[in-house]
Amino acid sequence: MFGLGRAYWIILATLSGLVGLLALDRLLPPPLPDAGSVSAVVRDRNGAVLRAFPVEEGRWRLAADIDTLDPDFLAALLAYEDERFFGHWGVDLPALMRASRDSLAAGRIVSGGSTITMQLARLIEPRERTFGAKLIQMARALQLELRLTKREILELYLTLAPYGGNLEGVRAASWAYFGREPDDLTIDQIAMLIALPQSPEARRPDRRPGQAVLARSRVLERLAAVGLARDTSAADALGDPAPRRRAFPSDAWHAADDLRRARPDRHDHVSTLDRALQRMLQDRLESELPETGPDVQFAAMVIDTQSRAVRAMAGSASRARPGGWIDLTDRARSPGSTLKPFIYGMAFDDGLAAPGTRIADLPRRYSGYQPDNFDRRFRGDVTIAEALQHSLNIPAVTTLDGVGARRFNAALGFAGARPLRPRQAGQDSGLAVALGGAGLTLRQVGVLYAALGDGGEARPLAWYEDELDTGVAPGGFRLLSAESADEIMAVLRRAPHPGGRVPALLARGAPDIAFKTGTSYGFRDAWAAGIAGRYTIVVWTGRADGAPRDGVTGREAALPLLFRIADGISQVEPGSAMTGTPDPALPDALPETLTAFQQDPAPHILFPPDGAEIWSDRAGRGFILSAQAAGPLRWYADGQRVPQNALGEALWTPTGPGFYSVSAIDETGREARASVRVRGSAVRAE
Repeated sequence: MFGLGRAYWIILATLSGLVGLLALDRLLPPPLPDAGSVSAVVRDRNGAVLRAFPVEEGRWRLAADIDTLDPDFLAALLAYEDERFFGHWGVDLPALMRASRDSLAAGRIVSGGSTITMQLARLIEPRERTFGAKLIQMARALQLELRLTKREILELYLTLAPYGGNLEGVRAASWAYFGREPDDLTIDQIAMLIALPQSPEARRPDRRPGQAVLARSRVLERLAAVGLARDTSAADALGDPAPRRRAFPSDAWHAADDLRRARPDRHDHVSTLDRALQRMLQDRLESELPETGPDVQFAAMVIDTQSRAVRAMAGSASRARPGGWIDLTDRARSPGSTLKPFIYGMAFDDGLAAPGTRIADLPRRYSGYQPDNFDRRFRGDVTIAEALQHSLNIPAVTTLDGVGARRFNAALGFAGARPLRPRQAGQDSGLAVALGGAGLTLRQVGVLYAALGDGGEARPLAWYEDELDTGVAPGGFRLLSAESADEIMAVLRRAPHPGGRVPALLARGAPDIAFKTGTSYGFRDAWAAGIAGRYTIVVWTGRADGAPRDGVTGREAALPLLFRIADGISQVEPGSAMTGTPDPALPDALPETLTAFQQDPAPHILFPPDGAEIWSDRAGRGFILSAQAAGPLRWYADGQRVPQNALGEALWTPTGPGFYSVSAIDETGREARASVRVRGSAVRAE
């Protein structure tokens, strides 16, 4: 009876103690770090690190993943620090007893007997090294073991372990001292990574190389004793210098920052970028700098045309120059003449023209807008192909007038490249887009030219590798028909090459490029865009502040660089910049309707003419609006639809004296406007 009662009280006391411990555990949980406190890493499509980002206070702390660490390092770490790691519950009592015995015998602390879990507890909750702090560490270690798996504990320790200065975690240390991931280490490197966390500041290789070498040798002696290193490893390592501190990877500076910001909840980003192509692009842009002024910048992109994967991107050529910290691929600039291929392509689709169609390159005025050619010369009758290859302005504006400027701008918007029109844009800005009168970013130009190289279908650019994993391309917008896109490509491949460049048809192994250049008004922006084999390349150069560079054109400043980038692609991936299919033959004979460019003229308002003053002799007086147009028109006054009279004429009745905007829109969306003033004392005294 007494024995049963005693057992009862023992069981009750034990259960009460467990309940109490669980309650304390809930009330005082260990302060585990949140998942966002590790450095973000951006990789290329093959997993190579492009750029890493520090966490708070500039510390480098890269998340550890056991599956990617050198197995020999893990085996050596456990043999050295915690050989029974997978067998204890956070506290290794035999190890503590042995450490106490050895310390008493030596008269000093020889080893602390701390497990990896106890060391992790100290890292997440630092305290002074006292007996009481050791007891708290042991309690925290038990709490960690209840919450985390052994794998999670080991990975968290290898993420937070100090390695001197602003380095935390084995991956950060491996990059800083060996310039690589810790996935395949030498025994000397393993020993260094094990030695540093014990006394990270006293053994820093970059500041105390002698101490680091001695600590490495001591670890090697221990590893040799357990059969994980050669007996001579420690002696051999004494003659090897300590590793020097290296810079962290910083390729694709601007692109990596965008990718990190787009997915802030992740710390490991696998991009579509290719490190070899990225470094080639960066080198090509940097090599241009000595030939330019100190304020000139370059930006460029390389896109896989079929998949739309961005393989390389440089937002600037140098962060040491003005504007270098700005991502210039994402800033709207005047695209110059780079949109002309799409104007002609839409005209091909509409049946208005073909490459051999004749068009006049003569002075012409469009409702107050009078374009001029870049060289201020007129060539008379030319073919559409010649007009595009030589970037003639007047034929492009004439063709855009036939296609419809509003429709063209809308099509660009649906394709993902909506032009940014100036706030002060007036009635002519629609046609002015043919000559760069609206802003586009380099990325948007890349979207358009990738569409040109992929049968005319526009699709968004891909930046993350997982966007391509499905194998199903996202839906796009049919900007041009495949036939028209191929004809435009054939015309662009026959354009005059830059000076000193032999056409690909005459040079074996040279990239075959369909290209177009552009120069903005006032020489502020110089462009070159093209398709070379499987890649789309876009290049911009200018000043980040938009200041002009007198006489610098896209053909002189951007096109040679585009060809050098294409050459670089061929060196990285031989044959990739060669065209895959022959150009379609351009027909010698054309249907009669396509021999010369004929368009329905855009509306031209006859009454009231632009800038006119109209006298109203009585209240309620109406005016018949008239215009020259190929078909019916819709009339508006200050945005309000103008009704028709019984004869079908637009009858406008002003509400009073003042200024009005009258517009006429035809069936294709082309618009003409007139700004007029209505006067008359009979309407209302002024």
